[in-house]
Amino acid sequence: MFVMISGCSGGGKSTLLEELARRGHAVVAEPGRRIIAEERERNGDAFPWVDAAAFARRALAMSIADHEAARGLTFFDRGVVDASVAIVATGGQRPAHIIATRRYDRLFIAPPWPEIYVNDADRRHSLEKALRDYERVRDAYVDAGYDPVILPRDTVTARADFILATLRD
Repeated sequence: MFVMISGCSGGGKSTLLEELARRGHAVVAEPGRRIIAEERERNGDAFPWVDAAAFARRALAMSIADHEAARGLTFFDRGVVDASVAIVATGGQRPAHIIATRRYDRLFIAPPWPEIYVNDADRRHSLEKALRDYERVRDAYVDAGYDPVILPRDTVTARADFILATLRD
């Protein structure tokens, strides 16, 4: 079973995935953060604040590879739908075939949570941009036929418990 955790930037997704990994579950880290680390390592320029289109294309390629490599119960921090939103935002074509063929079994959405939103070296955009992106991502998942389950604004432990209980139902 492939479980997508998407939603608002700064909404606690990565921390939640860390908790699920701590509990022994297979997780796939957010492509965006991995791409930024790789670009820093190789002195590249496919950063979202330098070349957003190149960044979006890399995010899609990485999301496809992540999907193809996963086995069994796996939790993903963003994926092909998220990357497609970034591609469209940079003037590219929506990769409808990829969205249709790389599906996730369940979708959990982290809603905006301004009280915990912080910028860091990799998250340079404003909360306002995060909110606009959140709406586009949420709408893209719904348009792709997903039925999102909104995560509660609660402790990371409670959120992980919520996901695991929902999957058992």
